[in-house]
Amino acid sequence: MTHPKPLPSEPVGELFRAAFRAHPAGVSIVTATGPEGAVGLTASSVASVAVDPPTLAFSVTGGRSASHIAAAQTIVVHLVGADQVELVRTFADPAAPRFTDAMDWEVLPTGEPLLKEAIWALRCEIIHRAPMGGSVLLAARVLDIRSNPSASAPLVYHNREFHTLFQSVSAVA
Repeated sequence: MTHPKPLPSEPVGELFRAAFRAHPAGVSIVTATGPEGAVGLTASSVASVAVDPPTLAFSVTGGRSASHIAAAQTIVVHLVGADQVELVRTFADPAAPRFTDAMDWEVLPTGEPLLKEAIWALRCEIIHRAPMGGSVLLAARVLDIRSNPSASAPLVYHNREFHTLFQSVSAVA
């Protein structure tokens, strides 16, 4: 019988960060309308929760955009690919101008900002908010989905950088 290798004697928080830096995650941009207009941020924590009803979850931490998204009734989760990496970087930088005339975006008839170049846009209603440490975990029911077919390679966040995926590996059943 093999015994597991003991974990290094580092604080659990640091090991937690290191573990998730090594775990690739999909990249999304979440938008909403705040008191002063459109807000948005890049998120790597978006996850599918259920198909019936279609539900997703993600977390937000600090900042003006995050607080407005956490307080919003409805949001749009934009699933993006490698072709949108510059847009992703813009929404990841709190100091970068967002929703400029140079960006291809519009306000939906329901009031949320839509980034037109996203491959998928899921308009959602936030149905649950759960404070977790300095973050807020949000669960959202999907109300509407828009598709913008693209041949863009997938974009993932890994080790504090954005990466594209070019080669597929078959899953073993």
